[in-house]
Amino acid sequence: MKPDASRRSAPLGLLAEGPRVGIRHYRPGDADEFTALARASRELHRPWLFPPETGEAYAAYAHRLIDDPTKEGFLVCDRDDGRIAGFININNIVRGGFLCGAVGYGAFVHAAGRGLMSEGLRLVVQYAFGPLGLHRLEANIQPGNAASVALVRGLGFRLEGFSPDFLFIDGAWRDHERWAITSEMTLRSGHPAD
Repeated sequence: MKPDASRRSAPLGLLAEGPRVGIRHYRPGDADEFTALARASRELHRPWLFPPETGEAYAAYAHRLIDDPTKEGFLVCDRDDGRIAGFININNIVRGGFLCGAVGYGAFVHAAGRGLMSEGLRLVVQYAFGPLGLHRLEANIQPGNAASVALVRGLGFRLEGFSPDFLFIDGAWRDHERWAITSEMTLRSGHPAD
């Protein structure tokens, strides 16, 4: 179940705010900014991520995140100027007894290394365990992606295992480490639910 439209109508469309960033859903009008940032960040993202770099690709991508009940997409926006700093998506949301989703994310080059994505992911975790009603989030990360591992580790995700040939990325099946966090872990550690 997607949050109702009234949640999306908060000031500036933000669903949650931290000291430096806010998170909001994707909008069709974000295409030009998002794709320009994705093109400028290509070197940072490769070989891990391939976000849409054209308006047509963005439209299809955003449509899936907006309309598919098994997905929730969030843009991390700098509160100073509203500029998109990165994106965080929860995919493969399963309800019922599982209440889990898989997190994927990426920073744009102008925001990388500034702690904005850490703050944004903290807000998304809070939102996932709050309004979305999830119990568990997983992040599947290629072992060589040290920045991504550091991001989830810093927020209290735990390493749960290794999955060989897990995802097909850039023409090959890639190994991934499985990281996860549960709502109980945030309550015990004080991490994302502070």
